Amino acid sequence: MSGHLSGVGAHLQAAMPAAALDEYCGSTFWNASFLDTPEPDLPVCLEQTVLVWLPLGFLWLCGPWHLAALFRGRGKPSQVSRLYLSKQLVAGLLFIIAIAGLALTLGEDYGAPSGAGSHALVFYVNPIIYAISWMLVLLYQEGVRRREGAVDSSTLFLFWLLLVCCDVFPFQTILREALRLGEVPDIPRYSLFYASFALELVGLVLSALADVPRQAAEVVKKNPEAGAAFLSRITFNWFNSMVVNGYKRPLVQEDLWELKEADSTSQIHRHFHSHMESQLGAARLRYAKKKSDPRPAKQNGVSQDVLMMEEMEGKKKDKKGKKGKEEKVKEDENYPQGWLIFTIFKCFKRTLIESAFFKLLQDLLAFVSPQLLKLMISFTKNEEAPDWHGYMYSVLLVLVAVLQSLFLQQYFQRCFVLGMKVRTSIMAAVYKKALVVSNSSRKETTVGETVNLMSADAQRFNDIFSFIHLLWSCPLQILLAIVFLWLELGPSVLAGLAVMVLMVPINGFLATKARKLQIKNMEHKDKRLKIMNEILNGMKILKLFAWEPSFQTQVEGIRGQELQVMRKFAYLNSFSTFIFYCAPSLVSLATFGVFVAVSSENVLDAEKAFTSIALFNILRFPLTMLPMLIAIMVQTAVSKKRLEKFLGGDDLDPDIVRHDSSFNTAVSICDGTFTWEKEVDPVLKNISLDVGRGKLVAVVGAVGSGKSSLISAILGELHSVKGFVNLQGSVAYVPQQAWIQNATLRDNILFGGPHDSDRFQGVLDACALGPDLELLPGRDLTEIGEKGINLSGGQKQRISLARAAYSHSDIYLLDDPLSAVDSHVGKHLFREVIGPKGLLKDKTRILVTHGVSFLPYVDEIVVLVEGAVSEVGSYQSLRATKGAFSEFLDTYAKEENRQQAPAAGVCVCVEEEEEVSGGEDLQADCAPEDVVTGTLKREGSIRRSLRSQGSVRLRSNSSSPKKELATDMKKGQRLIEKETMETGQVKFSMYLQYLRAVGWGYSTMMFLMYLVQNVAFIGQNLWLSDWTTDSVDYFNMTYPASKRDTRVGVFGALGVAQGLFVFLGTLFMAEGSVSASSILHSRLLHTLLRVPMVFFDTTPTGRVVNRFAKDIFTVDEALPQCFRSWILCLLGVVGTLFVICLTTPTFAVVIIPLAVVYYFVQRFYVGTSRQLRRLDSVSRSPIYSHFGETVAGLSVIRAYGHQERFLKHNETTMDENIKSVYPWIVSNRWLAIRLEFLGNLVVFFSALFAVIARKKLDSGLVGLSISYSLNVTQTLNWLVRMTSELETNIVAVERVSEYSELETEAEWASETRPPAKWPDAGRLQFDNYKVRYRPELDLVLNGISCDISSTEKIGIVGRTGAGKSSLTNCLFRIIEAAEGRILIDGIDISKIGLHDLRNRLTIIPQDPVLFSGSLRMNLDPFENFSDQEIWIALELSHLKEYVAGLEKGLQYEVSEGGENLSVGQRQLLCLGRALLRKSRILILDEATAAVDLETDDLIQTTIRKEFSHCTVLTIAHRLQSIMDSSRVMVLDAGRIVEFDSPENLLEKQGYFYAMTKDAGITTGEATAL
Repeated sequence: MSGHLSGVGAHLQAAMPAAALDEYCGSTFWNASFLDTPEPDLPVCLEQTVLVWLPLGFLWLCGPWHLAALFRGRGKPSQVSRLYLSKQLVAGLLFIIAIAGLALTLGEDYGAPSGAGSHALVFYVNPIIYAISWMLVLLYQEGVRRREGAVDSSTLFLFWLLLVCCDVFPFQTILREALRLGEVPDIPRYSLFYASFALELVGLVLSALADVPRQAAEVVKKNPEAGAAFLSRITFNWFNSMVVNGYKRPLVQEDLWELKEADSTSQIHRHFHSHMESQLGAARLRYAKKKSDPRPAKQNGVSQDVLMMEEMEGKKKDKKGKKGKEEKVKEDENYPQGWLIFTIFKCFKRTLIESAFFKLLQDLLAFVSPQLLKLMISFTKNEEAPDWHGYMYSVLLVLVAVLQSLFLQQYFQRCFVLGMKVRTSIMAAVYKKALVVSNSSRKETTVGETVNLMSADAQRFNDIFSFIHLLWSCPLQILLAIVFLWLELGPSVLAGLAVMVLMVPINGFLATKARKLQIKNMEHKDKRLKIMNEILNGMKILKLFAWEPSFQTQVEGIRGQELQVMRKFAYLNSFSTFIFYCAPSLVSLATFGVFVAVSSENVLDAEKAFTSIALFNILRFPLTMLPMLIAIMVQTAVSKKRLEKFLGGDDLDPDIVRHDSSFNTAVSICDGTFTWEKEVDPVLKNISLDVGRGKLVAVVGAVGSGKSSLISAILGELHSVKGFVNLQGSVAYVPQQAWIQNATLRDNILFGGPHDSDRFQGVLDACALGPDLELLPGRDLTEIGEKGINLSGGQKQRISLARAAYSHSDIYLLDDPLSAVDSHVGKHLFREVIGPKGLLKDKTRILVTHGVSFLPYVDEIVVLVEGAVSEVGSYQSLRATKGAFSEFLDTYAKEENRQQAPAAGVCVCVEEEEEVSGGEDLQADCAPEDVVTGTLKREGSIRRSLRSQGSVRLRSNSSSPKKELATDMKKGQRLIEKETMETGQVKFSMYLQYLRAVGWGYSTMMFLMYLVQNVAFIGQNLWLSDWTTDSVDYFNMTYPASKRDTRVGVFGALGVAQGLFVFLGTLFMAEGSVSASSILHSRLLHTLLRVPMVFFDTTPTGRVVNRFAKDIFTVDEALPQCFRSWILCLLGVVGTLFVICLTTPTFAVVIIPLAVVYYFVQRFYVGTSRQLRRLDSVSRSPIYSHFGETVAGLSVIRAYGHQERFLKHNETTMDENIKSVYPWIVSNRWLAIRLEFLGNLVVFFSALFAVIARKKLDSGLVGLSISYSLNVTQTLNWLVRMTSELETNIVAVERVSEYSELETEAEWASETRPPAKWPDAGRLQFDNYKVRYRPELDLVLNGISCDISSTEKIGIVGRTGAGKSSLTNCLFRIIEAAEGRILIDGIDISKIGLHDLRNRLTIIPQDPVLFSGSLRMNLDPFENFSDQEIWIALELSHLKEYVAGLEKGLQYEVSEGGENLSVGQRQLLCLGRALLRKSRILILDEATAAVDLETDDLIQTTIRKEFSHCTVLTIAHRLQSIMDSSRVMVLDAGRIVEFDSPENLLEKQGYFYAMTKDAGITTGEATAL
């Protein structure tokens, strides 16, 4: 303290002459001789002036702020608590004591006989200013009570603390004086001082407690932070309960605290949005000006490193080769720019300023420690210096360190919370924008890219804002360090600096190389994930065609390239590590070398050496951070562009749809021409249309004539070139592809509306959902998977219709809702819901339809031809005019001419048997068990081909008695089990497993290398400490050059050795980690391709993709880094403690308790932190899936006007995520501050022991041990962080190995190989065949026995769930037999390998699945056939002209899922596959709604001609197609009930007869066929 106070004294002497102060106090103000004694003390005058003015000055300065709170007096003050009364009492008593002091002085001066001498002025002034101050304290405390949400006051606490600290000095002065004299000189003042000191201590304790008002108690219970006092806030003590909880048991979402109002998404977003509006508005104006300015804009393309997110449907743009790219560059500048960063700064400026202030303080304090170290070393050298100097330096060292820790943690806390808020505001803004974005902007980004804006780009902003202040802090630190080093070593610092500056370009070069590799790596990753996605989506096809090996080699090939790049990256990394580790020793070597070489006078002493090393250590951080920061900024700049482009894009024009009540129609389109986006040809031209209230209007036309576009135009989704739409009333919309949310069935229908059970029941009955509910395990509370996974296409469509019917709207827009359901259901829905007698009979309905049979019942028909209305009128009038409408009827009646249509014309769309039988009594035919299990067993991944217009069909197969269902209701209610989240500690075996994958050799070598490096590091520092003793040995002598050279040489050699060993260690690690990555990935892939189909039906694709994306990424990149850092940290800490113990052996005593505390803090933290990280990732996925769902159902959400509700839902989901992110941020601060205090204790003890043992110690060693201990804080912190990271990351190995150990299906090839030509006859025998999907479920096929001879054509029919598809699944052994067997040409299929079997059979599946790649690859992935054979197959499948017309022919790139081919073409390609395989047995799973009638005809004729010599099994959905079979097999509940030729069956008048009657085929026609 002495130096500090003498400075203060000197300053005051300059201000007012000491004499004036001496007179004011009546004693000497300052005399340096006071401090030269071994037992120093401060002059009484100083204690009475400066030490009184300091705390009171602070108190008075804070006055305005507190008094403002008092006089504003918002809200009623909280109740008076006991704590408040105690505080006021203490202040009151102190006030009385101050008055008493004044009275005492007055009494002594004026009350006594005039002989007594008068007191100095100070005895009057001090009690008066004290009295005023206590009055202020009373007022302040009342102000705090009135301030809303305040539980204590930080300024008051600091005031009490300062006061007590300042009063400690007079406390000991008075005491010493009394002890010296042996009596108390001035008893009244003595008592007053000690009474007030005691009260001050009480005041300090009270001010540290939180005064939580009763009404806030609830809030504090939900969020302890709200009730945390100042001390608790700066040490994060309020977080203790969470940590203890997390230590006792793994945390779950329910344990997390409520958010503060300011941290909630809605608050953050509202604040951000208001700033964004103004900034974006200004940017738009600038952009408009720039646009009108004719100068060409500069071109620069945006690199879009778009991560492949989980596949989502959405309109994906066709990338039109190079032309598109050039347009892209031009497009690049055409959006308002440069507003996002300003918005963020404006929005969060307060946090930014606060955190900058803390960072500045911390930076300045960082430079105090080296100076104190210098004083400490000179103290150990100076034998004469009194001991109290050393103790004071030790206390100051620890004090500076503690302050530094506190400031640093406050800075970090603010920055990370800022990062979190920036991420939140960007995510919320992207979500809000997505709800209003126009179609043209929407086309520019795919769903995946938009989800990416939310995940990757928002995260980038989060990262950069956490470190934003380093932009000015790094240069500042570098500057200060250089200044202080110059003061130590003079110009020779420049040598060290030069080395550092040289390092920067080298680092820069390495960084750019690394970035290039990273980008390349991302490309490989994207490619690999894209293929993986497709493999998972088309798994069923791969299995049926036995194509897995081809795709496995594709993935392995890409993975190989990826590992090549990774290996290069790792080498690069080890090189930069080498430089990083050499740098400090090279810098110090250059500096010290030059310093010693410049002149023989320059001798390196301990003060210079260790102070410089401490300063160089400070320099290291900013120098490594700056290049990293720049790299992050470059990446963020890309994200900024993408976000600005998306957020600044056009919104939907709200003026296209008007709501003008003067119109007397419900819907009017007035001379409208509409396009999907600006600058493209219109899809609808000059449309004028009026729909009267309560009318039912049908819209018909050929495929592509603009029917759906018309509906979109009415909804306002299209861009209007001219004209407008007028609607009166609310709208309900049923899209062509049903959009189903991942919620319960009831929520899907209510869609946010209130639940009215009668109305709900009415809607269910009308939409024929009653029987389906019977089959669903939880009835209407059954959870429906993503994209309606556990529903059939028809069910989805009916739910979509039910949603509209329930919504009570005025206008209903129905986009072909009847296409996905079969004929009876279609008729029923028309009759009960849509038609003239249905639920909606009084509403306005516009129905797009292909169903000819409904047209006679509608009020009006609108015929569209090529985007224009060609005719409008009633059925009869249009029929008579013989125009476009008659043509349409003829097209759709093509197939009807095989069967004489009944009067109204039968609906041709007999598509798929649903769970509804014909006629009035709608009830399920058989009682299948719960649909969910049915779904899981049903035929596999068809659910994933939602991309075709053909809806998804799932069938529940098998039946079980209904009674069981009731008891076991909840079993199937959840289709998709929650993803397992590991809890608790990661098993040690995982680390071993990873090390085994790395290879024991590599692991051991790596550890050894790092160990040797650490030894070299310690050796170098010991050498330096020995070097510094030369300054004592050669005092006043010439320093021999040889000695100097040895010193410098060894020092340098040890430095380079460190780098070298780390380099080698890192190389071993690199090799090992690449081999580990390779092993883990191929194991995972190998298993996944051999897992039975059931697995893919019960596991969402996203979850599996995640293993290949996130977890493999962790194993590839994060884990090796983490592992290395952990080992280096561990060795660093051990080394440090070793050195301190070497110099001051007493330190060993302290190590044990410190280690125990450290261990506990670490264990407490790791459990909580790890679980919070897990909760974070678990609560993050719902944000993205909800977002994906929203984008997919945008038109529906907009049509119903539910944007607000979805925004709210998004905010809730995001809040759930923030609830785990925020505590995670705090947990890191909680840990850091505790570890830093531990580290500060290490500093304190190493300094203290050095002072105690200073007679025996060398000054070099003291410097060494203290400079080491100054570094230990950081290393300790890192060690815990790394341990926790390592545990978090090793989970990836756990997750990958979990999937690598799944059960697989039978071997692909077994010992018994069938003959090469097998099956040459194609004879099938089923022998008492029984099968079930999973051991716990019922039989789906129950004892099937039949014999199918060579070249027979068999039709298989039966209601939904009869087991038709299961039959084909059994032939391919997708499911294995429970009993019985199948023989093909006399060979039992269960005895041969799966691929031997699957390669010899052919199937044309119901849903045409294509993979991205060339057309050729899609036909023949193993390249077994010549081009000529492929062309022949294409010719037979009617695709030759189309393919020949393509630019690249067979090499034409098919896009993901075959999106760039029409559904019909895809189906024909599947036919081509079958033609190429030329097997003797063909299975046709007949395509339903996916194919238009023409394609269907083509396929049928080709099959009849080309496969005449084969055995063909057809699973029929349209009975017409199997009327010419040799025999028909009728299945019911897994048994064959009839099996004979169609003619005989019709005569028998059994099941088959009933089915034909339902489909409207009469006996006469059938025989005619």
